[in-house]
Amino acid sequence: MSNNDQRLLNPNPNSNPERVLAIPVKKTDPVELYRPLRELVARKYSESDAQKVESVLETLNMVERGDLSLPMQRDCLIHYFKCLCMVEPLFTAISSDADSELINFVWYDAFYSEHNNGVSSQPNSIQLEMAAVVFNLGAVCSQIGASSDRTTALGRHLAMDAFNAAAIFFLKLWKDLVKDVSATLDLTLLFVESLHCLFSAQALELKSQQQLKDNSSSAFEKYRCAVSFQSASEHYQRAYDLIVGDSVATEHVHKFDQTWITHLHQKKEFFQVEARQRLSSVQPISQPLRSFSSICALDHDAESVNEKLVRAICWRVERWMPKLEGVYLDLVLSEDSPFKIMDGGKLKSEPLDLYESLRNYFVLKYSESVAKSVEGLLELLNKLRSEMLRDDLSLPLRRDCLILYYKCLCMIEPLFPMTSSSNPPIFVWYNAFNPQQNPSQHNIHLEKASVLFNLGALGSHIALSCDLTTIQGQRIAIDALHDASYWFLLVTHEAEKASATIDLSISCTQMLHEIISAQVADLECNFPHPRYVSVSAGCPVFVLYRKAFDMSTLGPLAETRVQSLTAQHLLLIMRTCLIEFAPSDVTEQFLVGYCKAAQFLTGYRIPVGCQPPCLDLLSKTGPVMIKDGNLVANLSGSDIRIGGDELPGDHSNMAIDQN
Repeated sequence: MSNNDQRLLNPNPNSNPERVLAIPVKKTDPVELYRPLRELVARKYSESDAQKVESVLETLNMVERGDLSLPMQRDCLIHYFKCLCMVEPLFTAISSDADSELINFVWYDAFYSEHNNGVSSQPNSIQLEMAAVVFNLGAVCSQIGASSDRTTALGRHLAMDAFNAAAIFFLKLWKDLVKDVSATLDLTLLFVESLHCLFSAQALELKSQQQLKDNSSSAFEKYRCAVSFQSASEHYQRAYDLIVGDSVATEHVHKFDQTWITHLHQKKEFFQVEARQRLSSVQPISQPLRSFSSICALDHDAESVNEKLVRAICWRVERWMPKLEGVYLDLVLSEDSPFKIMDGGKLKSEPLDLYESLRNYFVLKYSESVAKSVEGLLELLNKLRSEMLRDDLSLPLRRDCLILYYKCLCMIEPLFPMTSSSNPPIFVWYNAFNPQQNPSQHNIHLEKASVLFNLGALGSHIALSCDLTTIQGQRIAIDALHDASYWFLLVTHEAEKASATIDLSISCTQMLHEIISAQVADLECNFPHPRYVSVSAGCPVFVLYRKAFDMSTLGPLAETRVQSLTAQHLLLIMRTCLIEFAPSDVTEQFLVGYCKAAQFLTGYRIPVGCQPPCLDLLSKTGPVMIKDGNLVANLSGSDIRIGGDELPGDHSNMAIDQN
């Protein structure tokens, strides 16, 4: 890497007290993946199997381009990593296949490729390729953080989440990937741990800066700020100790940038002093209960409006439980999907113009200029709500539309309750089981709960329409039910805040969740290649169904049409008692790999994982973009269209054969 490039990443190293560090990406030599892997699939399986996965294999032949923006580089690397996980089993076969051509992966050290061990070359080592791609994801996120305008609230938010994402990528490298790879110094355990600590420290530094700017006088907020300083100090200390404690690592870093170690030393010293002083002036305080509205409520500071809207969706997503199952539904749903949505069992709503009422609210509370800065979001919100009510919408677009609309609702939630508005929106939804009942409220939680209910209903309809006599139909049904179970679980959290009809009551959504859990357990018992352990594993299927049945016969549910659903699901059990399965094929292996990639990127212990939602707002493939500090609609980012406009999504074109 040239000195000019280093200065671009780390401007004014000697004079800028706000300096943050970023790292360059690793370079590689071109490698042909499509032809040898396609030949292997055709030889090991069949030509028809090779045709099924051809588009995935074509994606692997990625050409390195230097003209992509940082968000586009991130999108590209994430998609490539998913494809690598899908083809990983093929590399076990290719190593033992005498007729297969060797695939040689070559990667160069990101910091100093000219030294003796600056190049790593390993034949058929997909582990090296995957580790290098994850390294580059961390590097790109670090550059996004360093290039953000940290003088604004929105810029600090983006930078903090970018550095957090970089830290998590290097944590995953450290814990999961590099121990099995013999590579260059930048991919050693010591180096990736130091990078994890560095970017964690920089994220914590920005967090403490934001806490100071918030200038809260509460004792708890002061204590939180002191803890952030202490945590940043500990991470800077660890990053510094790892580098200076190893002479080879010290020399390696000096070759890249002689100011790095000095910078780390200064940072650890500064934060040690600040943390000590701040902790000595406050007492530990137990954390009070803080509501979502208290954290993300919009105030009269016009400069921070966009940041608060972005913070709203980040705060909400961080508190979702990890979605462990059903991760590849986006992959298999396509315009040629054989699935059909059934007519019953979903909520209906009255049309509503959200744009005018919300825009007028921004003008009234802030100004015309602030209203213009969020106009793109409001236009998209209104369009998504109109489109999700269309009966002619295809299955994948309906699901995309509902998920995107829910995310947009999370962004505008801080606006509610709109007590100062003369014309707040009125949400009207009909009971899914008794359409004569239709509550109308200004409460946004009714809207959110209804959208989540429809996502759950959609998943159950997909499962009911699957061909359960095939392994692919069985797999899709299981994942669709997991998907439905996840959404109904989220409904219970929103239903607590909305006074609605019986279908949105906690007892009803819990019953639906139990029915689906029983169905999942039943289907997984018969699945020939278990992929995961269900939460209901070991629990007799009959007991799970009995629990759901008992819930339907108690309380207010006993007098509704909800009870009839139990009989339908029991009937489905009888239909699936005798099933014969086809043997596992290459498509099955690819789907397992896709699940693995999605779980790696999403994370179990950290729900947001490596993909914080605010970084998606930088992508040109998303529905809403941050551009020049404004939230603008982006209707030209993908091949998926709603009403003539395009919507984003992971639309890999791998064909899924149901037969």
